[in-house]
Amino acid sequence: MSTTDWLTPLQHILNCQVRFITFSLSDWKGLVQQADTSWAYDDNRDKISEGNRAANNGKTWIVVKVSGNAVETLEIDGELKQAEAELITWTLQWNQAQQQLAPKPSTLSESESFALKLSEWIQQQLESEEPSYSIPDHLTAGGKLFAEMIPFLLVTEYTNGKQASYPELEKLLRSFLAEDILLIPLKNQEWLIWGPVSLLKEADSEFMEDEDEETVEDSLTSICHGLHEMLASEWIGECHLAVAHPVCPAKGIVETTVLLRETINLGRKFHVGTSIHLPWMLQLERLLNAIPEVQRSRYLEHALKRTELFVEAEMLATLETFFSLDCNVSETAKKLYIHRNTLLYRLDKLKQETGLDVRQFRDAVLVKIILLLYKVTKRN
Repeated sequence: MSTTDWLTPLQHILNCQVRFITFSLSDWKGLVQQADTSWAYDDNRDKISEGNRAANNGKTWIVVKVSGNAVETLEIDGELKQAEAELITWTLQWNQAQQQLAPKPSTLSESESFALKLSEWIQQQLESEEPSYSIPDHLTAGGKLFAEMIPFLLVTEYTNGKQASYPELEKLLRSFLAEDILLIPLKNQEWLIWGPVSLLKEADSEFMEDEDEETVEDSLTSICHGLHEMLASEWIGECHLAVAHPVCPAKGIVETTVLLRETINLGRKFHVGTSIHLPWMLQLERLLNAIPEVQRSRYLEHALKRTELFVEAEMLATLETFFSLDCNVSETAKKLYIHRNTLLYRLDKLKQETGLDVRQFRDAVLVKIILLLYKVTKRN
């Protein structure tokens, strides 16, 4: 049984937040040295193994797995009772022992074996203080990765407890995208997918009848929506998907992985309920996220002192629709099924109470910022 299978049940049992955190070996040793209390298997503190524990400042960390320079741990908010900590430690050690005794899995396919080696190299670069951004020659698949490809990042939820295998997901992707794809498993529930650039031409052909010229971003968005719909219905259910502009994997796989991870994190943080995340649509969110939380909260508090009208359900829905339609009054009224004058009345009311007219670019930007900050603050 995988440790991830019982993460959610464990949170319910302990009645506190439990999450996976990965440390480097040096960071873990530093944490143990500074900890209020720590426990090492067989009292050998120089050896890091499954079940080792450290507690400090109201948090407890328990080692789940040691892989190379990475120490994967459970981070538990709150101090555990002695019996709870020992039970979790015993479970991890028993799980590790069972895995070692279990028969070895059947021989991996050539593509999966290569993907695992590439995944290990990517993880090492992401955790390194001085990462290499170019894939070493022995991992370039005979030069195949020097051609531009379309990168996607898939993060699954596994709400139904089902987990697909590498061959299963690879088969689905090849049937939807193309035979020439590259699937790389990263962390648990996270997959890096590379598809051929020819997909853009196929997407463009679907819009040949449209008078407006299709942009690269439009084509990527269309592909991403289609892929998400297929995965959600045919594979595993709820999932998050991000896509970026085509890039040469051999030169940009590490930077692209960082970008796509950031894109999904920003999308989930600022746009709850959205499953498709596009980096070119999250520029403002990226900027706001870089501002210290204290300053963000202070600005929002100041803005909401003037009126709570911003966050009333009707006004919130009106403004979000208005912004999603590029501040077009007529289209917004149609989308909301209200008369144009009704929409103008709501916008005038907002202007009277706040002094901000969202039909003016400067004021629209300020209101958009307030709404984004409100979403994050409300969730926290």
